Amino acid sequence: MILDLALARAQMNVSSIADDDLISRKIAAAQNHIENLLGYKIEDEFGGEGQDDIPPALIEAVAMLTAHLYENREATLVGVNAQVLPFGVDSIVQEYRQWSWGAPDA
Repeated sequence: MILDLALARAQMNVSSIADDDLISRKIAAAQNHIENLLGYKIEDEFGGEGQDDIPPALIEAVAMLTAHLYENREATLVGVNAQVLPFGVDSIVQEYRQWSWGAPDA
């Protein structure tokens, strides 16, 4: 995973280790979702030799999505108005997605 547990806890301002298993699951789900949007495995694309090799924006996208999944554990929210923040997960993913509109060269 490109986001370690300590960074995820810091992102969410969680100091207790009581939810570590849950947070670890959210990290894995967030990274998996972002990789599906990107069309590639982040660690494969950027070397995976450590967080220094991974673009900080992608680490931040995983952190943001992890926090969202942790804070909003159900599929719907009732009685809450929300709006998408600029430079959110989608904006970051768009910067790193490898676009293709035609057949690859043979």
